[in-house]
Amino acid sequence: WRLDEIMRQGGRLAWLAFTMLLWMSGAAYSQVLRFLPVAPQIYAAVGDTNARTPANAGLNANYGLIVTAQGAILLDSGASVHSAKLIEQAVKAVTSQPVKWVINTGSQDHRWLGNAYFAAQGAQIWAHEAAAADMSARGADQLASLKQALQEQMTGTVAMPATNLIRGQHQKLQWGGMDLEFVYRGGGHTPGDMLVWLPRERVVFAGDVVYVDRMLGMLPVSRSKTWLESFEALDTLAPAIVVPGHGNVTQLATARQQTRDLLRALRAHMKKEVDGAGDLNAAVRSFDGSPWKSLQHAQTWLGPNAHAVYLEVERE
Repeated sequence: WRLDEIMRQGGRLAWLAFTMLLWMSGAAYSQVLRFLPVAPQIYAAVGDTNARTPANAGLNANYGLIVTAQGAILLDSGASVHSAKLIEQAVKAVTSQPVKWVINTGSQDHRWLGNAYFAAQGAQIWAHEAAAADMSARGADQLASLKQALQEQMTGTVAMPATNLIRGQHQKLQWGGMDLEFVYRGGGHTPGDMLVWLPRERVVFAGDVVYVDRMLGMLPVSRSKTWLESFEALDTLAPAIVVPGHGNVTQLATARQQTRDLLRALRAHMKKEVDGAGDLNAAVRSFDGSPWKSLQHAQTWLGPNAHAVYLEVERE
């Protein structure tokens, strides 16, 4: 495939059709992480959708790459020095441009614990200020947990929170001629989750605001209320292409069904139960998760998600 020829002959619509065909054809995680095109100069690498293991080097999330004439922009830096080097190899397979900017889309371990590796090579490390605060608060615990999962692959890894901060709900920057917008509504999966929007290309890197193909997970720091507010901001952007935090590159309709609709259903059910003084365990058992049972890990996560949302709604 000659991507430049596709663009010349068909323009944006041809690119969109090509992109969705490429990702629907099963382009996904392999032992060697690969960046595949989603739009001109814009790439995504889809990570494993299973747990963190030495086999996947903790790269069980998605990563982004934007190539400019002044350097490469990397979205998320990996879970360790080891995984950061694997990401770097995948970048070099696409471009000779060095990584000059790293954006952490959230504060979960596999999104930022490779920061120190790229910073040592001169890259600027960016994240929302809420993400940086969460990194500082939970970094030691995340390192300890990953050392159990990834063992010697964690050697040399240190927790370095982002030092360049996005503040507020909406900030615009231009790097290397690319227009980027950072959209934040209070996080969701983690407190620092934000959207990275490329308005000219209508591509959004949604981070953990969007899960497709696999069941989302409510962590102790997750909040379904702000997660839905973050998704509402995504809806307002009306992207042509959504790069989720987990699962294959997709379109907005799929993201709505597999992430937004699940969170809405959980909150509506649990509010009814809490308002009626319903028992927590009964509320969890009575939640109808059948529309999402085909998602990977649904049996593992549906119950804990329902439990977490009940407690959250009860606190509210």
